[in-house]
Amino acid sequence: MKKTSRPRSDMLESLHDDIVITILCKLSSTASSPSDFFAVLHTCKRLNKLGVHPLVLSKSCSNALVLRAKNWCEEAHRFLKLCVNAGNTEAYYILGMIRFYCLQNRGGGASLMAKAAIRSHAPALYSLALIQFNGSGGVKNDKDLRAGVALCARAAFLGHIDALRELGHCLQDGYGVRKNIPEGRRFLLQANAREFASVLRVLHHKPPPYDDVVHPQQPSNESEFSELSDPTDFNSYEFRRMHPVHRFLVEWFGSGEMVPGQGLRMCSYRTCGRPETRRNEFRRCSGCGKVNYCSRGCQAHDWRVHHKVECAPMDEWIGNTSNDVEGDDVDGGDGVGDDRMVEIGEDKVDGIEI
Repeated sequence: MKKTSRPRSDMLESLHDDIVITILCKLSSTASSPSDFFAVLHTCKRLNKLGVHPLVLSKSCSNALVLRAKNWCEEAHRFLKLCVNAGNTEAYYILGMIRFYCLQNRGGGASLMAKAAIRSHAPALYSLALIQFNGSGGVKNDKDLRAGVALCARAAFLGHIDALRELGHCLQDGYGVRKNIPEGRRFLLQANAREFASVLRVLHHKPPPYDDVVHPQQPSNESEFSELSDPTDFNSYEFRRMHPVHRFLVEWFGSGEMVPGQGLRMCSYRTCGRPETRRNEFRRCSGCGKVNYCSRGCQAHDWRVHHKVECAPMDEWIGNTSNDVEGDDVDGGDGVGDDRMVEIGEDKVDGIEI
């Protein structure tokens, strides 16, 4: 007896659009990379159409929005603008950072970051604070220290670790705010405690914010990021906690094809990616004069991870140790010691004591 074959029913086609949109919203909000999201959209025409629904775009997380710098194109720019039009707060911040620093559209970029900041987006508040502290996109006289402190305080209230640290140093130094050393130290201790808790979460495989930006695919420049593969290494933690847009900036200006401009420098903390927008905008380490930082938060991170052993030559450290054994003053005339304070600044602002 001949068997009759029944036509296969497409279960996806039987689902209502609202159910499919709900599933896509969940996917876009949890994707670990743009490819995870777009691979599903390319499955069929229906998913491709519903994937750009405003509700889906508004829920997309930062990992689903930021692609590799080498893949940047007009289509990627158009997709981010669709997410902005859908009201995605992360898209406001990401596109704002890319426009401000990469595309050099200062006004448009700052405007988008301001829209994210209005929605209490802590990284956007902190980035705007640094723009005010440095006078980025303008001249030196465009610095507004009080506005920078206010934005930093708001980001710190939302739990942003670097904002807590920056605010602590502002209070200690009286930089843009009335000097209050005990309160500044309290903020610094709180920042260190929060950061230590984040490190513990990494060690116990409980990622802090933006920890999931580490994709299964390693960066193409293995020599640059090879030491970041160990999950128990602090360098790995610093790389993991990067917001995806900072990875974009690092790749954009680190490729060699894009440069900030003639005479402009990059922030020496390698997971920051911010470039100068005018000459001598960033503060320089007064110990060696070789590195520059966009903020005291970046200086603190780089000092702990790299610059502490690079700032003074090894023979100078050995010489100081010998002098200490002989009973001489360790700090000497140049003030270089193991626990010395590194000064940064074109404004003579003290740096960070690590």
